[in-house]
Parts: sequence; C-alpha cells; structure tokens
Amino acid sequence: MDTATTRQTNPRPNAIAKLWQKHADTARGRAFFSAAFSLKAPYFRTVLPRFQEAEPGKAVVRIGDWWGVRNHIGTYHVIAALNGAEAAMGLLCEVSVPDTHRWIPRGMRAEYPTKSTGGLTVTATADFPNFDELTPETGGQLVTVKVDYLDDAGNAPVVAEIDVWVSAKKKR
Repeated sequence: MDTATTRQTNPRPNAIAKLWQKHADTARGRAFFSAAFSLKAPYFRTVLPRFQEAEPGKAVVRIGDWWGVRNHIGTYHVIAALNGAEAAMGLLCEVSVPDTHRWIPRGMRAEYPTKSTGGLTVTATADFPNFDELTPETGGQLVTVKVDYLDDAGNAPVVAEIDVWVSAKKKR
C-alpha cells in the first residue's frame, strides 16, 4: 500500500474528520476541537488532550503535565499515558477510516522503559487497508496502531500498540 497517498486523503471523511478539517488551521480551532472531542469521550478530559496534527495515517496529541496525571513517585502515570494513546488512536481512526466503515479497539500492549519528565507528545500511526476491499461480505481487518511518546526531556517513556478492528458498515 502507498502510505504517502493514504496519509493525505480520505475520500469519504466522517463528521469528526470534517470537524477537524474545519478547525485544525488555528490554535483556537484546535483548542475548540480538543474540547469537543473530550466531551464526546469524557474520560479523555483527565489528560487534557490538545490535538496538534491529524491526517489519514497519523495523529499527534499533547497531553499535559499536571498533578492529576502523576503517580506516587512523581512521574507520568502509565494509565494516564495510555489514555493519551487512546485519544491519539481515536482521532487517527476518525480521520483515516471513511464514513462507509467503522472501527473499534480490540486490545493494547504497552511497555514503559523509563521514567517521564513533564508532559507527553503522543504520536499514533498506522497503515490502513484498501477500504474498497473491505466489504460486509469480505469481513474486517485487524490494524495495529503504533503509538510513540516523547516527554519534555526528549525521552520515550512509553511505547504502545493498539489493535483496532476495521470493517465495512452494513448497508441499510
């Protein structure tokens, strides 16, 4: 698959992808989108996500550094970090999957090799299938979303993967 093409276009964007496209060009627009996205999935508010970039195949979110995301040793709590991974994966899937298809997370794997310093920039990437080949008759496909983190010191305190099941919507 040509990921360069996949990352640039989604011929059938859904409502969330359209909302992102409408508001992504300004800091105020991205702040509005981040708040709206967090209202749709309220648990994301616990990490104060600020969506920075999204296009088919890639999404970047900044999750803030505040006392509510800290653990008992003063570093970013891994569950809070994984909440950021889910937020980034969610936006990635929304801007990548056309409105003719659907997606649902199936599982997550994570490693946390080092302590974090400060807030985290979370980048979710994936190669999506040819959606024309995913029909109700052919079934779905498992897509693995790779999630990379960078903290304020340039460390990678968490590495995660999220498996997402992608399938065609049934025709009504």
